[in-house]
Amino acid sequence: MSDFDDLERDLTERDPDTSDMFGAPPAPVVPASSAAYQVLARKYRPRRFEDLIGQEAMVRTLANAFTSGRIAHAFMLTGVRGVGKTTTARLLARALNYESDTVHAPTVDLSVEGVHCRSIIEGRHMDVLELDAATRTKVDEMRELLDSVRYSPVEARYKVYIIDEVHMLSTAAFNALLKTLEEPPPHAKFIFATTEIRKVPVTILSRCQRFDLRRVEPQVLVKNLEAICGQEGARVEPEGLALIARAAEGSVRDGQSLLDQAIVQAERGETVSAAVVRDMLGLADRSQTIAVFEHLMGGRAREAIEAFRTLYGYGADPVQVMLDLLEHAHASSVARMLGPEALALPSEQAARLTAIGAQASPAILARLWQMLLKAHEEVRTAPQPVAAAEMALIRLCYAADLPSPEEALRALQLGEAPVASPAPIAPSGGGGSRAVAGGGATHTSLRAVDQPEGAALLQTFEDVVKLIDAKRDVTLKLDVERFVRLVDFRPGVISFEPAPGAPANLSQRLSGRLREWTGQRWMMDLQVGGAESVRDRQLRRDAEQRTRLEADPFVVAMMEAFPGAEIVGVRRLEADAPETLNDDTPAED
Repeated sequence: MSDFDDLERDLTERDPDTSDMFGAPPAPVVPASSAAYQVLARKYRPRRFEDLIGQEAMVRTLANAFTSGRIAHAFMLTGVRGVGKTTTARLLARALNYESDTVHAPTVDLSVEGVHCRSIIEGRHMDVLELDAATRTKVDEMRELLDSVRYSPVEARYKVYIIDEVHMLSTAAFNALLKTLEEPPPHAKFIFATTEIRKVPVTILSRCQRFDLRRVEPQVLVKNLEAICGQEGARVEPEGLALIARAAEGSVRDGQSLLDQAIVQAERGETVSAAVVRDMLGLADRSQTIAVFEHLMGGRAREAIEAFRTLYGYGADPVQVMLDLLEHAHASSVARMLGPEALALPSEQAARLTAIGAQASPAILARLWQMLLKAHEEVRTAPQPVAAAEMALIRLCYAADLPSPEEALRALQLGEAPVASPAPIAPSGGGGSRAVAGGGATHTSLRAVDQPEGAALLQTFEDVVKLIDAKRDVTLKLDVERFVRLVDFRPGVISFEPAPGAPANLSQRLSGRLREWTGQRWMMDLQVGGAESVRDRQLRRDAEQRTRLEADPFVVAMMEAFPGAEIVGVRRLEADAPETLNDDTPAED
């Protein structure tokens, strides 16, 4: 028996638990499914131009250029991360070098795989060079690359150079590239991709055909994620997909990567809820941040801070909460102008934000937006984001009473001192409001969204006058009837122009009395161009009635029958209601 036979016998009789001579355990068996898994962003990368999401304008332009034969020698693709710049560059390389049994010219129709398509997709084609400018920034490396441009392609129609993140090249490298871009050989094509288009020299841009890839709208990205879930057999709640699309910020790759992460949050066959997705993303519940926004607009600092701390306890990021508040301020402004249908939100949330926008003026919402922008920057850069967020919430609530520059100027023109609104009644002891002594107008503030409960019965200005009369405040009633020229009335807000001779403290007295009687806050907005006052309207009606009466034929006949008679007053007699007689009431003749 040979030595080889002895060795073979020893190998067959070896302990199956021993894999080598040192006794190491056998390597674990990796399941084929785990080893072959491909992330969704790579698995569903577009294979044709028609598969690009949200880039219809670019695809249409390229299709027309290829059809007419007007193909540029250099392309510049720009856009945010994950919108398809590198994918488009590879598709362009395939389109330029497309070759099949029937097609022998460049085309954007890639529905049938061509001769060179597979090798280009896999990144092993000799004539398609894909480079990363971040690792080849030096001018020597660029010159070495450009030296090969003059040589003809080996297999394909064109030699294609794809340079990603081209803005990373040095100034000297750009200068070396400039001459080649100006007079390129007919067999060379350049495709550049960048996320920082402003860092690319204009001399380079002027020699390229530029395409700006747009951010993908959330509703478009949601449809793409739904299609992927259907093909993967995964189930995610629609609201969860909307949260993923919102967090992706227009990036298809980010959205698909987040979906990949969300799918594994539940067992196979189970549905991933929106709450799980929200927890995964570290987002705050939108309905809860709307509640914080409502507390801000109502000036309730205590409730706003308590609601924020609750969100933070559930893992919400303070910076994200500020971003949500900014989004709510924007949504309220848009809903005020366009209605709730303009908001891509659930009906209940859209209704709440629309109600806020309806009660607050555009000036208030604009001021809130500016303050939230500053608050977001402070929270983002603060060493303690939670403390910065709480201080921002307090500042927003206390700044509610500050008049806008327009209101202050209007008050000064009317000879009044611009002051803050009187302090409202805080429902739970919280909320900051600052009152400044002195007479003057009460100004609309961020708390204009509070719908006064006691004012629910006061639907018109006439109802306010009747309430003053019922409370027997004769002086206030006379001043309101004579000097309030109404411009607009909403429950909780009275816009009027003070008539000449109006008391300086009329608006403050009226606001204070209404707050005392209804238990809620009333804002007085002083404007110019109001209608007539109640007294003026009554005098005008009396004059019109007297004129009609003097023209009445019966009155004219009476005046002629009694010379020297004059009309001293006009009074309308109400018809007496018929009295019901009973046995105890004697009838009168």
